[in-house]
Amino acid sequence: MEENKMTVSSPFGLHLVHLDLKGAPPKVSYLAEIFPLFRTLGANGLLIEYEDMFPYEGELKPLRAEHAYSASEIKEILNLAELHELEVIPLVQTFGHMEFVLKHQEFSHLREVEMFPNALSPHKEESLMLVSAMIDQVVALHDGLRWFHVGSDEVYYLGEGEESKQWLQKEENSIEKLYLSHMKAVASCMVSSHPEVKPIVWDDMLRGVSEETLTESGVAQLMEPMIWDYAADLDEDDKVLLIEKYRKCGFPKLWFASAFKGATGANQSLTLIGHHLKNNLQWLKVANSTPADMLQGIALTGWQRYDHFSVLCELLPVGIPSLAVCLQALQNGGYSEKVKENVEKQLGLSSLEIDTFMSESSGTFPGSDIFTLVTQVCFYLKPSVDELLERNRFVTGWFSPYHRKRRIVHPIMMHHFQPDALSLLAKWNAVMQELQAALERVFYMCTLEEWMEENVHPSLHKLQEVVDDLDKAIQGQS
Repeated sequence: MEENKMTVSSPFGLHLVHLDLKGAPPKVSYLAEIFPLFRTLGANGLLIEYEDMFPYEGELKPLRAEHAYSASEIKEILNLAELHELEVIPLVQTFGHMEFVLKHQEFSHLREVEMFPNALSPHKEESLMLVSAMIDQVVALHDGLRWFHVGSDEVYYLGEGEESKQWLQKEENSIEKLYLSHMKAVASCMVSSHPEVKPIVWDDMLRGVSEETLTESGVAQLMEPMIWDYAADLDEDDKVLLIEKYRKCGFPKLWFASAFKGATGANQSLTLIGHHLKNNLQWLKVANSTPADMLQGIALTGWQRYDHFSVLCELLPVGIPSLAVCLQALQNGGYSEKVKENVEKQLGLSSLEIDTFMSESSGTFPGSDIFTLVTQVCFYLKPSVDELLERNRFVTGWFSPYHRKRRIVHPIMMHHFQPDALSLLAKWNAVMQELQAALERVFYMCTLEEWMEENVHPSLHKLQEVVDDLDKAIQGQS
């Protein structure tokens, strides 16, 4: 594997594409199409966040989603990754963002706060047994792992469970120490069971910990922090200071994490490339101020949900142009006309727009039909329906909710808007059928249903109801 043979202008050894499988997990057939493109664009690794898509066995079987990958599909994914020289790093949450585990009755007694399924209790021996079992099952299906990401970001409400409150009554104890003790236990278990694999951890829960506490905890010898920030105006100086702090605390290696999608709104449907490009360019500046021997690589995160229970944000095919721009900018040490032209060529785009959404989008990359149709829906569906129902004077003046309820319609006025309503409905039904077919090729039915219910059905149903009410009113007059 040639994972470190990138162009000399990139300060990163590994450029990881993050696959967030807790929402809209792609079929393996789509991954087979997209992995070669990842590699061509400059990626040489994958950070795969399995969540409930991993085929857990035994007592962990309840964690599987309905469409979880089978063990043979996992092997197929890994073989595809190896074929295209993409090093795989699995990610399994082990402290926060544990909803996919703790929502189940079998594991609900392991919650930090009884009512909330987000965080694991660090006080129960069974908690450590649970995450160790999850890690062991994932490692068992991955040959030759060098790293394993144990997550552990955003451990909200840590310290608010009853056992934690008692533990915190001792003067020498703190929430920071509670976090560090659990992470040390998880990392120690991993190092003991899988000495060849190095744990990676999200760094947000470490940032506010004092140098003294962090150093004394001993976690620096056990794991590598991944510093994440998805802001377009990321503070370069602040990050350089944070890196220096981690170095002083004994962390010999660390990682960065930017974003290419899924970081600008929980219900975002289209990706604003400019935001993510700026974010990655800021990380490039930070990298150039970081000791070269410390920096392992960068993960370009592509969040699919903000958490297990939130709505879907941008689908993977919609985020591909952003990923392409960000990867190419990192590989070439910045963004230029050459990078723009290269991305357009690789994706088959006639014109790449950075600072606005691409309203007239097309392309030849895998999933570009989804990109085109989703863009069409987001730009035109709701506005076109609202235009007819709320701003067409014949509808607002002669077919208001009052008229519709009583099935009253003026026969002359009806002819001014019925053809428009039928034409618009036919147009969007055709688009919907085309989009459904495109989504079915890439995603499982549950993703298709969720995306359509969130983004298509509200407007389409409003339009259909007006057409139906009009039919009833006409029938009532005959």
